[in-house]
Amino acid sequence: MNDLGWIDPVLGAARPQVMGALLRYFRNLDTAEEAFQESCLRALKNWPQNGPPRDPVAWLILVGRNAAMDQVRRQTRMTELPDEAVLSDLEDAEASLADRLDGEHYKDDILRLLFVCCHPDLPATQQIALALRIVCGLSVKQIAQAFLVGEAAMEQRITRAKARIGAAGIAFETPGAPERAERLAVVAAMIYLLFNEGYSSSNSQEVEARKPLAEEAIWLSRLLLRLFPTEPEIMGLTALMLLQRARAKARFDESGNVVLLEDQDRSLWSRPRIAEGLALIDKAMRHRQPGPYQIQAAIAALHARATRAEDTDWAQIDLLYANLERLQPSPVVTLNRAVAVSKVKGAQAALDMIEPLGERLRGYFYFHGVKGALLEKLKRPDEARKAFGQAIALANTPAEAAHIRQHLDRLSAG
Repeated sequence: MNDLGWIDPVLGAARPQVMGALLRYFRNLDTAEEAFQESCLRALKNWPQNGPPRDPVAWLILVGRNAAMDQVRRQTRMTELPDEAVLSDLEDAEASLADRLDGEHYKDDILRLLFVCCHPDLPATQQIALALRIVCGLSVKQIAQAFLVGEAAMEQRITRAKARIGAAGIAFETPGAPERAERLAVVAAMIYLLFNEGYSSSNSQEVEARKPLAEEAIWLSRLLLRLFPTEPEIMGLTALMLLQRARAKARFDESGNVVLLEDQDRSLWSRPRIAEGLALIDKAMRHRQPGPYQIQAAIAALHARATRAEDTDWAQIDLLYANLERLQPSPVVTLNRAVAVSKVKGAQAALDMIEPLGERLRGYFYFHGVKGALLEKLKRPDEARKAFGQAIALANTPAEAAHIRQHLDRLSAG
């Protein structure tokens, strides 16, 4: 087996379960991570010669655990473990451990790992960085590049996160059903935050740099879905990200300017991602347990199913946003619903809906952009210019400002 390309995917797929088990053994993130790295090094040395083990996960757990115990014994000047040749002959021990893994609740190990990364004492940015490092296995350099920060700063962020977890003295026991349901929602929220970090940038260069974040979020969501294959909200979360990610290539033009959804070239949308997302949301809705992720995915699905922008079922989107408002009241949800209302009932009805939001959303770029667009449709150019001017003042990126400038130029020309 001279081609070693097969090893990296195996190690990557095994990482969450192996790290989860090692964390259960040693109750220390640094020790678990070092043990996993050592087991990977030994896999790279032994697997090409001896072939892949019957159960790579069991092999990596056993070797990692033995390596970490060996290190502890060295530090305490106790008896060392057998040499490399003996440690490498793991067939019987591996088979025994594989049998136990089948009987143990391995999902609890992975959940515990995710719960640790999503500890409530950690800020969201540290949760995301820690999950990328510990669960996904991205290097500090890769994470720093994705977040557009220096490598040293990201190293400090991850180190601080580990220190907070150590100081918090969190329990490593298997979570009970109520805690699992509560913490699962926190994990799902972290994954969606991670996705938005990689997807919601407003210029094409930044989106390309942060692309790994969106892909890792989808990978983590699929991992959760394997652990909870009948959980409709996790289906909805995965579907939502797939359907949004499917539009990635159409979101910017050749000059890097933002292209609104209704103006996008739908031939650029990824049909495989759309098909997977539609199948998931259809399956989730059959459970008849609607949740925020499912509703947002259902809205994205209606856009995906429309061959042309004018074929979009805006009335159904309005109803879905109304349900989302009831489940998750938010001025931003109401603002999004107003866009659908403008398509169904006209610009004045939408403007009446968002006017009461002005105080709460006065510092929100998109509020002023939507308000300006509605005023423009209502032939109220002076008020539209004022709203667009406020939007430009709040723009987060040059691309956002350029998009609003197009509206102002059109008003001046008209």
